[in-house]
Amino acid sequence: MSIALNLDHSSAVRSPVASRPSLIGLGKPQLAEALVGAGIAERESKMRASQLWNWLYVNGVTDFERMTNVAKPVRQLLADKFILDRPEIVSEQVSSDGTRKWLFRFRDPANPLYPPVEVETVYIPEQDRGTLCVSSQVGCTLTCSFCHTGTQKLVRNLTAGEILGQVLMARERLGDFPGGSRPDDGGLVPADGSRAITNIVMMGMGEPLYNYENVKQALLIASAGDGMSLSKRRITLSTSGVVPFIEPTGREIDVMLAISLHATNNDLRDVLVPINKKWPIEELLEACRKYPGLSNARRITFEYVMLDGINDSDAEARELVRLLAGIPAKINLIPFNPWPGSNYGTSPSSRIERFADIVNKAGYASPVRTPRGRDIFAACGQLKSESERLSRKDREALAG
Repeated sequence: MSIALNLDHSSAVRSPVASRPSLIGLGKPQLAEALVGAGIAERESKMRASQLWNWLYVNGVTDFERMTNVAKPVRQLLADKFILDRPEIVSEQVSSDGTRKWLFRFRDPANPLYPPVEVETVYIPEQDRGTLCVSSQVGCTLTCSFCHTGTQKLVRNLTAGEILGQVLMARERLGDFPGGSRPDDGGLVPADGSRAITNIVMMGMGEPLYNYENVKQALLIASAGDGMSLSKRRITLSTSGVVPFIEPTGREIDVMLAISLHATNNDLRDVLVPINKKWPIEELLEACRKYPGLSNARRITFEYVMLDGINDSDAEARELVRLLAGIPAKINLIPFNPWPGSNYGTSPSSRIERFADIVNKAGYASPVRTPRGRDIFAACGQLKSESERLSRKDREALAG
C-alpha cells in the first residue's frame, strides 16, 4: 500500500538561493552562540537557547510564531535570521505489516545551488516498541555485495540537522509530539498514547562511522534528557567495521553497538563486506572486546545475513561461536532480503533454524529477524535513493 502526499513541508526546505541557516542540529552552546550572532544579548542567549531547545525537540514546533513564551520582537528576529528546517516528504509508503518508509529530500546546506538529495527512513512498529531506522549518508562507499544501498555511490554525508530531521519528521507523521494525531490508515502505531518512536537504529543508508561527528552530534541531541529524551540503551549504531571509531563511539556517544559481520573468515568477508580488507575480522573483534561499558547488560549485537549456500553451514555457525568467545553478544540472524539485480538467495528456513540452534546451544541469543516491509523495499539491505553525485564539471558550472 502506497500513500500519496501533499508536500506541505516544501516551504520549510531551503530555496535554491543562499538562505537563512537552520537551527536544527545545533547543541545548546551552539544555539546560544548563533543567537548572539543574530543580535541577542549574551546574558539572554542561554535562556533563549533553552526555550528554543524545548520548542524544537519536546514540542516539535516548526514556526517561531508558536513559541508563546518568547517575546514577539524576539520571535520576529529569529524568523528573519533562521529557519527550522525539516525535510520534504517525497513519498510515504505503508507496508501490509505496518512498516512505513519515507523518501525524504534535502538541499545541500553548504551549497544551496546544488540539486537536492534524497534518503530513505523506515519506521518498524512492534507490540513493545517502535523503531526508526535512520540514514547517515546519501549513498554509501562500502559496496557490500548483498546490500542494495551499496549499489549507489556516495553523494555526501548528512549533517547533524538532517539526521535529526528524519527523526523529527517521522515523529510528526506518527503523531508523536504533544497534541499530534496518529495515522488512521491501519499502521501499527501505539493506540494507548505512548510514544510511537521508542528506539532509533543507525542502520539506514550509509556507514555512520564515516560520518562520525555529525552522527555523534545528532545522537547526543536525541538522547538529551531535556529534549527528545530517548534512552541511550534504546539507540543502536551499526557499523560494518570502521575500527578506529568503535572505541570513541562507546566513550563519547555511549550508545549500543551493532556489527555487520556476515562472515566467519576473511576471504568471504572481503567479498561480502569489502571494508574487511582494511580492518579484518581479528582487528574488528579486538575493538569489540574493548568497547567501553561492554557487559552482559550491554551486549554487542552481531548482524549476520543468511545467504543460501554462502555463509549458512553448520561449520560456519560453530566458527561464529568460536570467534565471539568472551564477547558479551547477541547474534541477529537476518534472512536475506532480495532486491532487483542481487546475486544471492535467502537461506531456507530449515537451514536458518539449524544455524540458530547451534548458536543458541553455545549460549548466545540468536533471534531470527522477521523481515519487515519487504513489499515496499523497506527491509534490511533494500534501501536506496536515486540521488547521484554531481560531476566536477557540473559543480563548476553551478558555482558560476
